[in-house]
Formats: sequence, structure tokens, C-alpha cells
Amino acid sequence: MQLKIMPKKKRLSAGRVPLILFLCQMISALDVPLDSKLLEDLVQPPTIIQQSPKDYIIDPRENIVIQCEAKGKPPPSFSWTRNGTHFDIDKDPLVTMKTGSGTLVINIMSEGKAETYEGVYQCTARNERGAAISNNIVVRPSRSPLWTKEKLEPITLRSGQSLVLPCRPPIGLPPAIIFWMDNSFQRLPQSERVSQGLNGDLYFSNVLPEDSREDYICYARFNHTQTIQQKQPISVKVILAKSNRERPPTFLTPEGNASNKEELRGNVLSLECIAEGLPTPIIYWIKEDGTLPINRTFYRNFQKTLQIIQVSEADSGKYQCIAKNALGVIHHTISVTVKAAPYWIMAPQNLVLSPGEDGALICRANGNPKPRISWLSNGVPIEIAPDDPSRKISGDTIIFSSVQERSSAVYQCNASNEYGYLLGNAFVNVLAEPPRILTSANTLYQVIANRPALLDCAFFGSPLPTIEWFKGTKGSALREDTYVLHENGTLEIPVAQKDSTGTYTCVARNKLGMAKNEVHLEIKDPTRIIKQPEYAVVQRGSTVSFECKVKHDHTLIPTVIWLKDNGELPSDGRFTIDKDHLVVADVSDNDGGTYTCVANTTLDNVSASAVLSVVAPTPTPAPIYDVPNPPFDLELTDQLDKSVQLSWTPGDDNNSPITKFIIEYEDAMHEAGLWRHQTEVPGTQTTAQLKLSPYVNYSFRVMAENSLGRSLPSEASEQYLTKAAEPDKNPMTVEGLGSEPDNLVITWQPLNGFESNGPGLQYKVSWRQKDGDDEWTSVVVANVSKYIVSGTPTFVPYLIKVQALNDVGFAPEPAVVMGHSGEDLPMVAPGNVHVTVVNSTLAEVHWDPVPLKSVRGHLQGYRIYYWTDQNSSKRNRRHIEKKILTFQGSKTHGMLPGLEPFSHYTLNIRVINGKGEGPASPDRVFHTPEGVPSAPSSLKIVNPTLDSLTLEWDPPSHPNGILTEYTLKYQPINSTHELGPLVDLKIPANKTRWTLKNLNFSTRYKFYFYAQTSAGSGSQITEEAVTTVDEGKMAGYLPPDVGAGKAMASRQVDIATQGWFIGLMCAVALLILILLIVCFIRRNKGGKYPVKEKEDAHADPEIQPMKEDDGTFGEYSDAEDHKPLKKGSRTPSDRTVKKEDSDDSLVDYGEGVNGQFNEDGSFIGQYSGKKEKEPAEGNESSEAPSPVNAMNSFV
Repeated sequence: MQLKIMPKKKRLSAGRVPLILFLCQMISALDVPLDSKLLEDLVQPPTIIQQSPKDYIIDPRENIVIQCEAKGKPPPSFSWTRNGTHFDIDKDPLVTMKTGSGTLVINIMSEGKAETYEGVYQCTARNERGAAISNNIVVRPSRSPLWTKEKLEPITLRSGQSLVLPCRPPIGLPPAIIFWMDNSFQRLPQSERVSQGLNGDLYFSNVLPEDSREDYICYARFNHTQTIQQKQPISVKVILAKSNRERPPTFLTPEGNASNKEELRGNVLSLECIAEGLPTPIIYWIKEDGTLPINRTFYRNFQKTLQIIQVSEADSGKYQCIAKNALGVIHHTISVTVKAAPYWIMAPQNLVLSPGEDGALICRANGNPKPRISWLSNGVPIEIAPDDPSRKISGDTIIFSSVQERSSAVYQCNASNEYGYLLGNAFVNVLAEPPRILTSANTLYQVIANRPALLDCAFFGSPLPTIEWFKGTKGSALREDTYVLHENGTLEIPVAQKDSTGTYTCVARNKLGMAKNEVHLEIKDPTRIIKQPEYAVVQRGSTVSFECKVKHDHTLIPTVIWLKDNGELPSDGRFTIDKDHLVVADVSDNDGGTYTCVANTTLDNVSASAVLSVVAPTPTPAPIYDVPNPPFDLELTDQLDKSVQLSWTPGDDNNSPITKFIIEYEDAMHEAGLWRHQTEVPGTQTTAQLKLSPYVNYSFRVMAENSLGRSLPSEASEQYLTKAAEPDKNPMTVEGLGSEPDNLVITWQPLNGFESNGPGLQYKVSWRQKDGDDEWTSVVVANVSKYIVSGTPTFVPYLIKVQALNDVGFAPEPAVVMGHSGEDLPMVAPGNVHVTVVNSTLAEVHWDPVPLKSVRGHLQGYRIYYWTDQNSSKRNRRHIEKKILTFQGSKTHGMLPGLEPFSHYTLNIRVINGKGEGPASPDRVFHTPEGVPSAPSSLKIVNPTLDSLTLEWDPPSHPNGILTEYTLKYQPINSTHELGPLVDLKIPANKTRWTLKNLNFSTRYKFYFYAQTSAGSGSQITEEAVTTVDEGKMAGYLPPDVGAGKAMASRQVDIATQGWFIGLMCAVALLILILLIVCFIRRNKGGKYPVKEKEDAHADPEIQPMKEDDGTFGEYSDAEDHKPLKKGSRTPSDRTVKKEDSDDSLVDYGEGVNGQFNEDGSFIGQYSGKKEKEPAEGNESSEAPSPVNAMNSFV
């Protein structure tokens, strides 16, 4: 019998195991079982298991990671194409490929730009069996451009008129999310009258006087970069009309009576109708040629937007929106056409064949329009791929006939139309393998009699093996008239009997070999309940018992559990299980229900149930339930040295049985008034044998406890003073440490009075040197916790013990601990100190360890002192500031970070112990090489003229070497903030002034200036300036940038020296002083400015996550030149957020920048370690660079 193999299953257990049926394909193929050991040996073509999305939008501020992961045997190698050509990653130092993976990592954090790596990428995974390819991955950096500058005129209109406030956001990638707010970051209220359209515009069906405001602001949030841009505020003034003429509805959007809409299958279809009119129209939606899908239809924006999710071709048709008010009704028809990118009907599946077999790859996809199917072999179009005589292509199917091992390959099916494509990889793997049986040898199956038995024989082979089963050692093949042979190799015995017990052998054969495996079957007797629980009716407060007796196979161990109403029994002490019985005491009404006995074995389970009905007893007076009364009549008997018997009489239990008694004691000699726990006994016991300690004056008391709580304590018993005895324990925490070089301080934790066991508690302190032959030296001290041994050698190990004693005798022999006499300062300095300079800021120091005897204490480490006494470039003496770096333990080398470049350093090393530092090693001098300089200290533009600007600067405060030259780059900026061509100029290092000539008049220039040493270029400083206006050519014209530039010349008379101007300024100053005095007087009279109260009262709950930790958020405004956000009271005037205080450390690297705001009005989040990049020639991107996480909650 030929059987189709299947993945290996777990060992079949007893009971009913469902059969797994396989759908037979028209053309047979092998299934490879998911057995890890088997898969390790099988050769397999590559399979792509993970890749980046087709449309991959990246964050330009982070490294680019393009994923490509594949599996195969042998492991595949990877290669990439970019824009259709081979991408050689070895030639680009910024691009690396992860080990054992095809994933690319492009490091643009240190240098480079994301735009450089825009393009279409495709990954190929290849091994000796074929090549799999990824989708075309289109990599594009996200963009969040600024709003186009525009001058918005105030809008004035009469009440009742309609109004549309345009937003027109900048086009970003991905598109922005639009919302409207005011200057206080409060969302503008929307309603059936006022709402935001899908295009971002704000629509007013009719305006009211309360719509007047000067801060209608449209915001665009770019989610990918977490950047928010704002439009210039729009001012709207509504004049109250004497009479508002009502009018019927008309559509603000869409225009006309009909429009068309196209959407892709699977997307969300959004249809919008916004109407104006007075009174405000109401919108309704219908589908002309059908009904709207109930579970997929949603209404948004006060029913002005109709949304249908998971749209399909069946949703195509005509949709009508109806706008209605008291004066009329209008209609608009939207014709919807649903197109579809390709989607799978049957994706190609991997095919495993044996030599000479037939098979097929099927690739079926649908779409609108119908997609075109094309095939590739190992990533190459099949028309130009190497010919395979076993392969025949028929449209969406490849048919294989009489395949050979060389037919193994990876095929790609591409289904595409104008809206997208699908790419599916499927391999054909031709294998020739002898049979293998995957089921574990000698597996034991245990089955209950008269139930089906299923014996596993999971197998693999190519060609497909045939399977036979045998029983016993000499039996013939089992036939299907008695047994069932499944395709997966499993043997089924439909009704197993006792005589079915035995050993069964599974044999798998193909033309390459044979394999066999033995399994064992045992048949067990079923579990039965021979005495079932019976129905019972009992009165409240009585006791009921249910019996459940079980008979089972003697080799199986049953467990019996009881259920109440198919749930667990109440966790109540009234329910007890004793062998075959369940007993319920003090039955209450809640105990009524169905009680089930369940008997489980590892192979089967049985159950039986009975119902309990609870009825009311004969009426009796209602009992009083309370905690017990206190016990009384306490008596001490059998008084011995270390024990006594206490007896008592219980108080009334107040109708709730006493569950336990708690006994406490008081030691009147050592802890008078303090009662401590002694022991507990069950509630049925009224005597207790108590263990006692010596030399304690005992008193006892007893408390009773029931389900309602604990009683008050009883009266105290008579006192009983036990006899004194020697201590039975010694002090704990014995230590020996020296406080001076010539002493040993021995400390311990004294015993308390209860532990002393008698009067006259003292301690015998003994010590001797660990490595000497001296006898123990001992001294007896009073009840203290410390003893000082004087005249000891420096830092010598001692053996120490402390023994307790009293007037009766000594405690047991104490444990010996080791301590050390006092430490002294180390005597020897580290030798052979040498320094290796790693780079301009890092050096490595090595030294020889000092002899341990010279440390004269616990070696704690080595301490390096290092300082720079003069700068290599200036050679001038400076204040010497020594730095310290400590290395713990016995290290003999260490790194010195944070050094100053181009400097002379001196260092020495000292060994340290618990006492302090030893002598310093001889000073060692080393020099750090040059580094890149800091930015020039200042850059000023002076003496601007029509065609020239003069630059003055101060050299870098930290040259970090010898300056070789300065680099000046500059470019013009036009009125739309676009950058012109970049000019690069080299300036000698000895210059601090430079004049640029032949510039354009009335033009703003941006300058980038930095210094250089032999180590490279330093940080740059930037500045902007404007050349002056030619008054002859520009008479009567004042440039808009006058007053905004950072350097502007003027040919007008200096009015600061005019008398009339001085007088005017004095008058203004006097007026300001008077106003300040008036404000001060009003404030002292208690005037308040309730801005905070208004903000709190009108705060939009959706905006709350924007607030900082102190509950405030800065005001946000945008003037003509995109002024930055104004921060709250926690923000300093330089518009940066102060960094919080932190501990400084030589091993801390990097710098952090807290949230701040760009000049273009965009928000900047927290970033660290970002290096400012030099501008590229030509126009720079106007993209806002940074996000603000606090704004995430706006939409």
C-alpha cells in the first residue's frame, strides 16, 4: 500500500484521537515532515522569510535598514540590485550587510544623506538549488516641508453667510494629518454647522457673530517625522446683520449635481458632501442601486462623510447624498468605481518531487483590470532562463514531467496590473532519499478496551515509500479487513480487545532502501463507578454524605474529584472528602445543587451526579453569632525547669465553633508589658504543654478564635520564674577590624536579656595570630559589644572567637572567625609606568603591581593623578588642575578618556588601601596629538555696502592644534528662502578679517565659517547678512527685510544724535514709568489676571497630553517669518530648554539636547549626538528636521 506521508505528530494518547484527512491533489507531490533532524540533512532551495515593505518610507534622521531574511540548505548567499543594476555594497563604506543575513544597514547617522540612497532595491537569496528574490522595495525618505509663505487678508462678512477657510497644506511624504486649533492649542469646536472637510478646509454652512476670531490656524502633522507645521493665522470678523434671510441648501463640496469616485479594493471608501444654507442643512445618504452594507458602513463628521471599510467590487454603484433644511432639498450623485490591485486566488506553493515524478506550480490571481501573469526562474524571466525539458508553461500553470535532480529551482510568479503587483516565490526541490521512520522506537501505546487504538508510523522517503504493518515477530502483513491503514502510515485498530496487546512493526520501503520500527500496545480495563451518589433532601444546619465507589485497572492510579454545579467545591471547612465519601456539614441554602463525582485516570474518566435539596428546619429562635467569649480559669501545672502545662476553660463560642486557641506570654523581668506569641492549639484542646527558657518570669494568657474573629484575651495566669542556666548561644556578627595600624577592634552583637539564661552575663574574648604558633589570648569583659587589642603588628590576620557566659556557666564553644589588625599607608609606589597615546583624547596607562606585603592593608586599587601644565600651541602656563581616576582591585592598566588634544600631560600613580594612598610613582610625561578645532569664537559682518560685506572673527577658543587655514562658504537666499549656489573660499590662518566684493545689492547671504588643523575641519559657525539698497534705483521702495537682517547698512542720518529724537525717547521712558507705578498699585490692591483659570476651564481634553510635567504648555504663534514657539515659564529666553542637572563623570560620553523649537516654527524633539552637516550646493530641502512627541495626541 502506498501512503502519502505527513508531518510528525505527538505520541497518540488513549481516548478518541481525531483522524487528519488529506485532500489529494490531482498531481501527487511529497510533503516534507517538520522534523528538525530530518530538515538538517535535506537540501532545500532558498525561501524569503522576511523583507521590508514594497513602499518603504524611512526616517532621514536614522540609519536605513532594508530587511531581507531567507532560509535554505545550504544557507543562501545574498546580493542586491538598486534601480535595476547590481548594488556593490563593498564600494560604499556606509553600507554593511548583517552576518548570516541579507539585511542592509546604511549608516547615515555619521555622514551621508538619505536622499542619496533613494531608489528601488531588490534582494536575491541564492544557493546551489536556486535563487529566490524579494519584492521591489521602493525606498524613499519621509518629507515634512514648510508651508508656502502667503499673506492672508482678514475676512469680513455678515452673519448667515457661508464661509470656507482654505488650508492647502504642503505636500509631504507620507501625507499630513490636518486639524484646526487656536493660538492656545485648543481645538476649534465643530458641529453640523462648522466642520473640517477631507481636504483639510474648514467649512461654515452659515456664520454667527461668535465665529469672529483672529486665530483660525490650520496645523499639518507629519506622523513619520513627528513634525507639526502651522499655517498663518486667519482672521475672521462676522458683522451682525439686521435680518438674516433664510435660504435653501447648496453644496460647498462637491460641486455640481454629480461626480465620480474611484477606490481600490480593500481600502476605506470615503464620500463627502458639505452643504451651506440657513438654517443649517442636514445630510442623508442612500445607495441608488442597492443598500448600504450594515456592518461596514460608518458615518463621520456629523454625517457629512460616508465611510465603507474593506470596500470590494460589489460596492461599486451610485451613492446619493441629500442636503435638506426647511426651505428645500438638493441631491448630489457620486458614481463609485472599485478597482483592484492584484490579489491571490491561489499563490504558488513549494513542490517536493522525487526523480521521475510529475508535478505542477499553479499561480492564480485576480484584480481589476485582470492582472497579467509572468513567470521567472531563479529571478530570470523564464523566456531567457536556461531550458528545462521537463518544464512546460501553460498560462498560469507550469507543468513538470519526469523531473530530475537538475530540475530543482526557485520559480517566481508575477501578477501585475496598473494598480500594483504580486510576487510569489515557490521552489521545486527534487530529492532522492531512502525511507526513514520518524516515530520514536519502542513507543508504548496504552488504550482502554473496546476503544480505537491508533499506532503511529510517521515516515519520509523519495520516491514515496510503501508502508506495511506486522504483529509479533513472525506474523504476516496486517490486512485491511480487520485494520485500517491510513495514508500517513498510522495503523488503526477500530475496537481494541485484550488480545490486541503486543508488539507491532512498521516497515517502509522504496527502491532506495527499507526502514522499520517497533511499537508496543497495552489494553487496559475501563474505569467504572460501582456505587453512585444518590439524591438527598436535608434540613438546614444538618449534615449530608454522598458516596462514590470506583473500580479501575490495577495498573492505573485513579484520582477522584467532586464538583458542585460543574464547578469547584466551595473553599469551606464544612466540605470534607474521606475516601469514597463527600461530607457537607452545617448545610445552608447555598449548598443546594448538583454534586458530581469524577474519576480520572491517564487514559479515561467517568462521572456520576446527585442532587442535594435543602429545606427549612422546624422554626427555632434566631441564634446570635459573634466572636467567642474570652477563656477563663487559667492554671499552671507540671512546673519543670524548661516546661509547664497550661490549662483553661473556654468561654461561650456564640454559635460559631472555636477553631483554635492562641497562647501568649509576658517576661516581667526583661520585657514587662510586652506580650509575645507562644503557640497555637486546635479549638478542641483546652490544655497545652509549653516549652520555656531559663531565667524568665513568665505570665500567660489565652485567646479563642472562630470564623467570625478572635476573642478578647483572658486574664493573665500566675507568674512562673524559671531557673537560671548557662547561655545556649553565643553572640552573632563577630568581626575583627583595626582602627589604627597597631590595634585590633573586636566587635559583636550582644545577647538580649531573654537570651542570657541567667544573671551576670559576660563575654570571653579570645584571639591569636592566624599564621603564628601563639596560644590563644583571652579576656572576660562585661556585657558590652566591643574590645580593643593594642600593640598588634600592622595588617596581620587574626583568629577571633567570642563566648557568652553567666553566673551559671559558659555557652557552647563559639565559632572561629578571621579578622585583620589595623591598616597603614602603603609603602611602595607602582613601578614601570608607561603611557601609550591612543588618539588625541584617549591614552592607555600600564604599570607593575606593588608587592602585596608593601600594601599593608586590603588592596583597594590604584589611583592615577594626571594634569596638563601647558598647551602645546600657546606654550603659556595655566592653572594646574589635577584629575583623578581610580581603578579598583589589582588592575595593572587603564584608559584615560577625555584628554585635551595637542597638550602636554603629566601623571603619576599611587596604590590605595583602606587607610589611604601610598607614595606617588615618578611623574611620566606624554603628549596628545592634534585634533580638530572648535568653532570660531565669533563671526560678525560689518561695513555692508551695495556690493560688499566685511567679515570679522575671533579664532577658536580651543584650536586643539596649529590652525592651517579657515574655510568660508556662502550663498544667497531669495525672498522665498531658497538657497542659491554655494561659494567656497579658503582664508589664511593668520587672518581675522576678510572683505567679500562683487556681491549683489539688497541681497541676503548666509555664511558658514570654520577653522582647520592638520587633523581636519572643526565645527562651523553660521551668520546671515544683507547688502545695502541702491537708493538711486530703489527710490520710494523699502525692502521687506529691512530691520530683519542681522547686519544692514543705512545711508540715512543717524537720528540717535538728533535733539528731537532724544526728547521723544525721554517722554516715552517717563510714560512707561508712570504705567509701571499704576500697575504696581493695582496689583497691591488684589487685582488678578485670570488667564490660568480660563485655560483650565476651557481646556480641551484631547490636548492634555501636550502639557509638560508642570501642567503648562507654551503659546504657539506664527508671524510672517515663521517665528518660533513661545515657551512657558520654564523656558529661558534663548528659546532652549535647560538641561537638567546631572553628575559629571569621565566615563560619560555624548551630549543631550532637550526639546526646543526651530526658527521655521516646527517642533524639535529630544536628540543627542547629532552632528550639524555642511550645506549642499544648490537649493536645500525645506524639510523641518525634528519632531515633538508631546504633539502626538493632537490627532
